Amino acid sequence: MERAVLQITLFGLLLALAATQPNKDDWDIYSFHINSTVTSRYATTVITSRMANRMDESKEIEFHVRIPKNAFISKFRMFIDGQVYDGIVKGKEKARQQYTEAVSRGQSAGLVSSVGRTLEEFKTSVTVAAHKKVTFELTYEELLKRRLGKYELQIHARPMQPVKSFKVDVHIHEESGINIVEVKGGLALADAINKTHADNEVWVNFYPTEDQQKTCTSCGEQGLNGDLVIVYDVNRDSGLGDIKTSAGYFVHHFAPSSLTRISKNVVFLIDRSGSMHGKKMQQTRLALIHILNDLSEDDHFGLITFDGSISYWKRELVQANQRNLESAKIFSRNIRESGATNINSAVLEGASLLNAHPREDSASILILLTDGDPTSGVTNLEQIQSNVRVAIADEFPLYCLGFGFDVNFEFLEKMSLQNNGVARRIYEDSDADLQLKGFYEEVATPLLIDVTMSYEGGTNLTQTVFSQYYNGSEIVVAGQITDNDIGTFTPQVVAISSSKKMTFSNPNGTVESTGTESADHIQRVWAYLTVKQLLEKELLLSGAEKENVKREALELSLKYSFVTPLTSMVVTKPEGGDTEVLHKPKEGEAPQTGSRHPNIGSSGSVMHTSGARQASPGARQGLPDGYGGMDLSSIQPKDSGLRSTQLNAERVFSASILTMIQRDYTVHVQDMDSLGISKIEDLEESTMLPPNIDEAPTQVHATIVPATDNIPVSHRFLLKTENQSLPLCFDVTGDVRLKLLHHPTSELSVHGELDSVSNGGFRRIVIQLNADLYVDVEVNKITVREGSRITHHTGQDPITAGSWTIIRRDKDIDVAGGDTHLVILIQGKDAQSFLWPVLRQQSSDSAEGILALNPVYEEVPQTPTTKLRIKDQEIDVTRANAADYSISPPLTLDCWLLSADSALQRRLEAFIV
Repeated sequence: MERAVLQITLFGLLLALAATQPNKDDWDIYSFHINSTVTSRYATTVITSRMANRMDESKEIEFHVRIPKNAFISKFRMFIDGQVYDGIVKGKEKARQQYTEAVSRGQSAGLVSSVGRTLEEFKTSVTVAAHKKVTFELTYEELLKRRLGKYELQIHARPMQPVKSFKVDVHIHEESGINIVEVKGGLALADAINKTHADNEVWVNFYPTEDQQKTCTSCGEQGLNGDLVIVYDVNRDSGLGDIKTSAGYFVHHFAPSSLTRISKNVVFLIDRSGSMHGKKMQQTRLALIHILNDLSEDDHFGLITFDGSISYWKRELVQANQRNLESAKIFSRNIRESGATNINSAVLEGASLLNAHPREDSASILILLTDGDPTSGVTNLEQIQSNVRVAIADEFPLYCLGFGFDVNFEFLEKMSLQNNGVARRIYEDSDADLQLKGFYEEVATPLLIDVTMSYEGGTNLTQTVFSQYYNGSEIVVAGQITDNDIGTFTPQVVAISSSKKMTFSNPNGTVESTGTESADHIQRVWAYLTVKQLLEKELLLSGAEKENVKREALELSLKYSFVTPLTSMVVTKPEGGDTEVLHKPKEGEAPQTGSRHPNIGSSGSVMHTSGARQASPGARQGLPDGYGGMDLSSIQPKDSGLRSTQLNAERVFSASILTMIQRDYTVHVQDMDSLGISKIEDLEESTMLPPNIDEAPTQVHATIVPATDNIPVSHRFLLKTENQSLPLCFDVTGDVRLKLLHHPTSELSVHGELDSVSNGGFRRIVIQLNADLYVDVEVNKITVREGSRITHHTGQDPITAGSWTIIRRDKDIDVAGGDTHLVILIQGKDAQSFLWPVLRQQSSDSAEGILALNPVYEEVPQTPTTKLRIKDQEIDVTRANAADYSISPPLTLDCWLLSADSALQRRLEAFIV
């Protein structure tokens, strides 16, 4: 058999080849400083990390921090050997071109941002010579948003080792005066924090010792890991508010106090479809009861639940008196989940309920909670948005709460923005009910409606019309002063309060220049707000209008060096190093990462043994990260079409596809002397890299020249578990046909045929609905076989098969019937696309198959190796990772890797058909 040659460029292949991880003393973060300055609610934060390579060889050092999701990165620099290497913000297309050119030169160009609940990650790396130092400096900017009467400045730190000089310095200056300030979070060590409050200024200094860095709530032997949160509010009056001017720009903060609340009309639309089954519905019921308790007696409300049909608590708005509230709570406790999801009818009925019962001097609000895409009634997203816009007609705001990651968040966001509301993701976590209640509290007390901000002598204004102003919030408008003539600049606010029209204006008629702000500070606030709002506006437009708004947002992003969804920061490293392109992701977008190591800190650095790096073919194809902490996405043939990628599924499971390095491959390691390895010869007879390399800081880049035979592939399945620290994962090798789902009491069966090495995932999924009715799903077509009648479908028109409905969209296929709801995701791109199933709802707890698995385990304490106890069996496991394709785009999760038989609690062969 012809051999294939595997050439590996690696960072720390020591564990893979039975060596050890470098000692802590080999490298050192000797200084880690965070400095944050807040002026008029606008925060500029600089993170500076200084690190030394203590070893006698070059090391790959990685800088990895988390920043608030609302922030824009505006500067990044590296200092090496007296040279400064600046990141340059470019338009995404130009950055992508530089990325492509870097890859063609054999450099790796990592895409390195990702999204969390409130934070995004920034990660880059550089090779540092022996006994040399490197300094990383990152700057980001954000406008703090007032929620529930307070501003929060969140600083995250996780250097992954105690640092000799660790400092956080925060300075807040608010001209109107600061009335409260509080320091909280997992890093809030009382002995290490010094807080000074003097009228309109606050200083917070956090200087923990190395010992203290191991003892706080969010600390351990690896040092700090958590948040420092500074909470504050400013003095305010019942007038026009706080206006700052400088260098021809202004910013206006409007949050009047001492206003009488306006009674409200609120309708809650609650998704009760089958996918809400279990904890999501329990938390929704709990949150709804808490919210009902908070309604005031002069409020009026309605409740609508929906699946494929609509159910009313009452067909009219009723007063929130004690009797009605008790009745509504009983209704809420008895909400049961089943069926499909008819979002269109639900929102139209809610709007109709509000429109049919108008009340003067009141504020109307429509709140939608859903966890999935529309699968019943009108399912075309643009048609739903159009219908809703006509029904609401700018009369009241629509707030959309998307529960989890199955929901199409962009659809909800656009529908909210079209109707003067906002969308918020509710994360599936133990505090989901508190997230729901917290959102409601933000809109629970309207104080003004129909708010119009006008600025005579002002131009290039940010948003000036707001449907409602809520207690505890703040309206912010920025703009330019025409000809910088402060004498002609006259702001005014007109709004409706509980019983009358109100006008807020400056008693003197004009505004005086504050003169206290730095020359470009207010200008940057204006630019920040303008870019944010243009990006929202761009979501609502199409055609030439959309392109014009996009162009304007891009020009401002480039002018002020903001890393936004339209720009990227290009980091060019010392000669011979890499070029990295740093992107800001959108909400819900999958993390795009370069090198990955599960033990890297969230605000810190990590080091890898370095050799000459080759381009990562996986990176060229935009594939996810590798296997077991190693970038095995790059292990693939150059020309054969073999692809390394990752798969997933929902509650359930996901998979990673990677090429296993098996017999008849010769491994040639570059720079072997630096690894302390004298010789590596032919690794024949089923040699493969071990699947548990996740515990070492390794990254492997490889090129395989394929043999004439196909290389077996391994599919990694991920079994999600409730209330467990990590999901389980296991591997299945070969292009087999798997039993995914079977209901013993019905004729329903679902089988999936795994693809060959040329693709990754399922090439076909066959659903048997009854003895004579089959639905055969492929990437490009759906075939329905009913007896001898066969029909082929390639469009997006709904398909009816018996009592079942199949709806095809661009990236998924809905199959729903009775109490069963299956979604088949289309993952990958173009010729590399594949199928992956997600079970959203099942009608029977006795269902069998991989999709029906719901494992429970416990960790066995005090054992030399990691063990899990599953059904009274103790099983050895290793920590690995896999892509979770239960959402699109996917996320990478850590998991406990074990054998397929152990994970399934029976022989794998029982699941092969």
